[in-house]
Amino acid sequence: MKVTLVNKVISRGGLILLALFVFWLANPSFKDAFSGDQADAYKQLALFGDVFQRVKTSYVEEKTDQQLITSAINGMLNSLDPHSSFLPEENYKKMRVETSGKFGGLGVEITSENGMVKVVSPIDDTPAFEAGLQTGDFIIEANKESLIGLPLDEAVELLRGPIGSKIVVTIQRGQDEPFDVAIIRDEIKIRSVRSEIFNDVGYIRISKFTEQTNPGLIQAVNDLNKESVNKLKGYVLDLRNNPGGLLTQSIKVADAFLEEGEIVSTRGRSGSDMSHAYASEGDIIEGKPLVVLINSGSASASEIVAGALKDHKRAIIMGNRSFGKGSVQSVIAMPGHGAIRLTTALYYTPSGVSIQSKGILPDIEVELARIEEINDVDVREEDLKGAIDSKKEGAEEEQSNDRPKQSEIDFQLARAIDLIHGISIFNNVSAEKFQ
Repeated sequence: MKVTLVNKVISRGGLILLALFVFWLANPSFKDAFSGDQADAYKQLALFGDVFQRVKTSYVEEKTDQQLITSAINGMLNSLDPHSSFLPEENYKKMRVETSGKFGGLGVEITSENGMVKVVSPIDDTPAFEAGLQTGDFIIEANKESLIGLPLDEAVELLRGPIGSKIVVTIQRGQDEPFDVAIIRDEIKIRSVRSEIFNDVGYIRISKFTEQTNPGLIQAVNDLNKESVNKLKGYVLDLRNNPGGLLTQSIKVADAFLEEGEIVSTRGRSGSDMSHAYASEGDIIEGKPLVVLINSGSASASEIVAGALKDHKRAIIMGNRSFGKGSVQSVIAMPGHGAIRLTTALYYTPSGVSIQSKGILPDIEVELARIEEINDVDVREEDLKGAIDSKKEGAEEEQSNDRPKQSEIDFQLARAIDLIHGISIFNNVSAEKFQ
């Protein structure tokens, strides 16, 4: 039976199918993949062998076996979803460097959509950010070479290059005419966490979840408390245009603000393939008001944090609906050949809602806008001729307003700061009422 089958495989597909068949006999995991319907599996492998042999002998340009097999693997994985892909050895090494928070390139997180390279978000303080690339942009060319239809890993290779080298990318933004943007590649050193104080409100910006994120968050809170002498009214956590990163770090960030409860769960193909992450006791900001800013560039790990804080009612989520990347990719090493990135599960918020293609909806939707000061004539009682001077009557002087210039902050952030102030005032009034 086995001899007859081997002869059939050789006659219809060539030596490559013989190699696949021998590998099947020797590899239990590969064999298990076809245990449901082996006859059909052999038939499909024979078809693959026929096509492989025809391309090898008849295609207009000569292609190596490696090129054809790699393309076949890419085609199989890319047809599954935008996030499954093949990582050749060199790309696999680069991916492992990226998660450490330091790598070379443009500084932009991208995905594949309908065969086109789409910007999820530019990373803060990188060449792509400084050049003005925006969430939702499509990069259709790199140095006049089309990226349309390329596997994502190949597009990434074209976008990368030596530090200091120039690349001209062609951008399609909405319905506008495509335009070119010149960018100088640089070493990307991700500063994961930044912080400052706006009018007694602590502002913490997380641009990407790397190995430095949770330590950076702890340091930021300590620095803000020290600078304000522990007098902050609340905090704004800015996750806008944060493309995600390490799942472990997003769990630690959510845990930093939660006292208990589930943070996120993942569910795979089978009902038993589930995992849960839970918060430990301790709130890094000791229960103070927290507003989380999100937008369409907030993806993956950012959505896990926002979803957990929203479901536990620990924070008010403000901004726009997030990206909706709620799938889990497992990187499976293929020794000697790199690795495959394969979607193996979906993320679910504590309330059991899938993030995938839905995203996180804000509690308060606020569109991005620019604040402009309107020159208006302010006339008040004290400006009227003969008005009584309140100082003479022993009235209290109006306290000065330390509010920062609104032109220095964006509208969404300004709204978040106002909300923190409103919560603080309400809490103070409530405390006085029930004293």
